[in-house]
Amino acid sequence: MAKRNGEKIKEEDKRRLDKKGLQNLVGIFRYMLPYKGIFFLGLIALALSSLILLAFPRLAGELLDVASGKPRYFSSINQVAMTLLLILFVQSIFSFVRVYTFSIVSEKGMADVRKAVYSKIIWLPMDFFDSRRVGEVMSRLTSDVSTLQDTFSYVLAELLRQVLTLVFGIAIIFYLAPTLTGFMLITIPVLVVAALLFGKYIRKLSRKTQDKLAEANVVAEESLHSISMVKAFTNEVFELNRYARAIGEVVQVAIQSSRYRGLFISFVIFALFGGIVAVGWFGARLVQSQQLTVGELFSFIFYTSFIGFSIAGLGDIYAQLQRSIGASERIQEILGLADESSIAGDVLKLEGDIQYLGVCFSYPTRKDFKVLYDLNFFIRRGEKVALVGKSGSGKSTIVNLLLRLYAVSEGAIRVDGLPVEAYNLSAYRRNLGVVPQEVVLFGGTIGENIGYGKPGASDEEIREAARKANALEFIDTFAEGFNTVVGDRGMRLSGGQRQRIAIARAILKDPGILILDEATSSLDAHSEVLVQEALEKLMEGRTTIIIAHRLSTIKKVDRIFVIHEGKLAEMGSHIELSGLDNGLYQNLLQLQLQ
Repeated sequence: MAKRNGEKIKEEDKRRLDKKGLQNLVGIFRYMLPYKGIFFLGLIALALSSLILLAFPRLAGELLDVASGKPRYFSSINQVAMTLLLILFVQSIFSFVRVYTFSIVSEKGMADVRKAVYSKIIWLPMDFFDSRRVGEVMSRLTSDVSTLQDTFSYVLAELLRQVLTLVFGIAIIFYLAPTLTGFMLITIPVLVVAALLFGKYIRKLSRKTQDKLAEANVVAEESLHSISMVKAFTNEVFELNRYARAIGEVVQVAIQSSRYRGLFISFVIFALFGGIVAVGWFGARLVQSQQLTVGELFSFIFYTSFIGFSIAGLGDIYAQLQRSIGASERIQEILGLADESSIAGDVLKLEGDIQYLGVCFSYPTRKDFKVLYDLNFFIRRGEKVALVGKSGSGKSTIVNLLLRLYAVSEGAIRVDGLPVEAYNLSAYRRNLGVVPQEVVLFGGTIGENIGYGKPGASDEEIREAARKANALEFIDTFAEGFNTVVGDRGMRLSGGQRQRIAIARAILKDPGILILDEATSSLDAHSEVLVQEALEKLMEGRTTIIIAHRLSTIKKVDRIFVIHEGKLAEMGSHIELSGLDNGLYQNLLQLQLQ
């Protein structure tokens, strides 16, 4: 199956060269406009290098004509040789200018594309990431942009060069030897049509071979993944026979494919050299009848090879353009999505009154499944509230909606009396601080990770935040202090150290509303005490919502909301709820005590 998926991806990489596809590709070209001056200089250099090089075959033929005593433009071999060297020198200069200028344009232009795509991705809402894998999103930044970079730095230049060579090359041989050109052009369509028919059938057989091989691999993969079951049922012989049958089908199709491939190669060799013999025979007759000189025949063959290489190169360029159109289509799709980008205006300071009014919600990826039902509650500014309930009851969803990671399906959420949608998104989120259960740290230093809560914070502010979070206890023991590198995702630090850095980050942000996702559930006793002390300092004077997993840690909160199957089932203090007979909170307490 993996093989088939790989083939599917390769097929999807290619797009037809239709109007819509070309519009997508041209749409990416707008990122080259700031560098259009350099780009046009490269186009001029490309045209001149291609056209100057086309003089080379004619002068090479002139070399033979001078040697045979039939000069047309020059009187000596030395003059022809020096002119040929001059042409090669000038052409090499233009080639360098072309490569260098196209590289500048493609590198800078694709850097702008990468920044634009990353900027779009980073501002996209959460439902975009819910429906896509990180690897898929990363491929837009890497493989797709690299494909386009190849197009603008190499493929586009080669396309223009091959077209110029083809058009002017045919024009020159028509001028040089119209009769011989006409004879050659009669033979070409026959060869091309035959090659296309053969090639199409062989590609079909090759795909069939790959499909059969994929089926054989699936058989082997399934049996090896389930090897314990195979051995338990003593079906080793059965699996061997199944794999042998699949491999037998691969061999049959592969042999059939090789038979036609052999015929195709034989045909190509015969037709190609037969065509050369035919053109050579006809050209020799023209030389014999003095309608053509030896030098002109040599030039004609030289030009014909130029044209042949151009035709062959156009096939690869066509395939590359198909891939480029596929890449541009996927990038344009991302660039066209609605995002959350916003520029915060005046500084917003929320007091922390929170109200949920008839809130219902379903995740965009599961619209038929409701997570929250008619949720109604009010949290006063400065109040500490805990959300408890079974896994999947909707606790995290309540917080995600407050963070505006998703929009409510029905109802409304008000903060300080206004709907959350009324606030500038960036300014609003700056008032919310989160300390997650699984701390996310970046691969930089401790100071950089704490400073993430307030970009531009001074060293004194970062140190004070670390002190309040009880993090100086371990930071000052490190030789490099705040410059200590935490490693990938903070793996060089312990769980308690990571938690205290996350708390310091939240303290530095100084949010009006604080969200805690049970920050002490996986810590040892010593770390838990230090983290709990830091959390107490962090919660002072802020509206705090705690997602609680261990009920023993929330006895001091003002109110507890018991969430059950997306609904607010119970609400009250620890004492009130624990005294309810057969209450959900009481049952949860008993389960944890047991």
